[in-house]
Amino acid sequence: MWLNRVMRIDARIYNHARTLVHYSVHAKSKEIITVDGPPEAEPLIVAVQEELIKTGAYAAVRMTPERCMENLFEHGKAHHFDTVNKLDTAAARQVDGLIRIMAASNTRTLANIDPQKQARVSKATRHLRQMLLKKKWVLTLHPTKAYAQDADMSLSDFEDFAYAALHADQDNPVRAWKDMAKRQAGLIRKLKGADQFRIVGPDTDLTLSIKGRTFINSCGIHNMPCGEIFTGPVETSAEGHIRYDYPVVHGGREIDGIRLVFRKGRVVEASAEKNEPFLHSMLDMDPGARRLGELGIGTHYGIKKFIKNILFDEKIGGSIHLALGQSYAETGGRNRSALHWDMIKDLRQGGALYVDGKLFQEDGKFV
Repeated sequence: MWLNRVMRIDARIYNHARTLVHYSVHAKSKEIITVDGPPEAEPLIVAVQEELIKTGAYAAVRMTPERCMENLFEHGKAHHFDTVNKLDTAAARQVDGLIRIMAASNTRTLANIDPQKQARVSKATRHLRQMLLKKKWVLTLHPTKAYAQDADMSLSDFEDFAYAALHADQDNPVRAWKDMAKRQAGLIRKLKGADQFRIVGPDTDLTLSIKGRTFINSCGIHNMPCGEIFTGPVETSAEGHIRYDYPVVHGGREIDGIRLVFRKGRVVEASAEKNEPFLHSMLDMDPGARRLGELGIGTHYGIKKFIKNILFDEKIGGSIHLALGQSYAETGGRNRSALHWDMIKDLRQGGALYVDGKLFQEDGKFV
């Protein structure tokens, strides 16, 4: 039985790798695809590199220990925080695609780092992120003990959870992602031409406009796992208040009990039960940080449990997420910021979505 379990896990890793290479970035011969991740992601990195080579692509592998980022913030000089080196700029220009793998050994590594330094790095690297967003890219996760601990699971249980969400436990994961794309396309058709979007729930009543904006069908191309449709709200439209149900982890810190009040699209009041000063420091990063850059609707009903990882949590079927800061250009969003910070509202118990006054979703289920 032990041997069968090891073989099954190996099969799921290779399923994951093949999906990333052939579906998410659709790698082609002679393309340069970078593969970034920490040493803990080695099994998936090796599987992805093998699959890229089989396609004829160049696999540019970079495995960076977590301690390297700590060193930057602890010992860096001003130019490390405020400028970008020529090598990173050249790489961003030359690559055809990027596969980024998260595999933390400690999800709180940067918890004591000065948030102002983090904000400076985010500002300095914004143009690189914009450059890479125009390429083929995907962000994914390889299960580790740290993620399992955050999710209150054993490692083996977390692996089962993660690979099921990735559809890597299926014989044909790509078919599952394509089926999701079809279902989400139906939701987008229902939202065509919509204007007012209202979110109602415990301590929440927030309206915003999506007039003239485009919903994106997100089904495993840029995030893996995926399962959401998203757009960019009209930047001056958000009115009301929202209390987020789950903590968010950003910059190595956990911020819990977040409540925001919007007027004319801008956050005018903000509070948190935990790490409120950090919340305010992020909101003050730049003028765009207090406005919404994204409205997302989670559609992955196979993800039911909150695990303190935004890659999975924002896809929970029956949830919505609103991101402060940078918009995605393809949605028609115009907000500009070095920040893009997703926060989740669970609508499965007493929540509802209204589109132009008509009920669109109730208790997490589409009507």
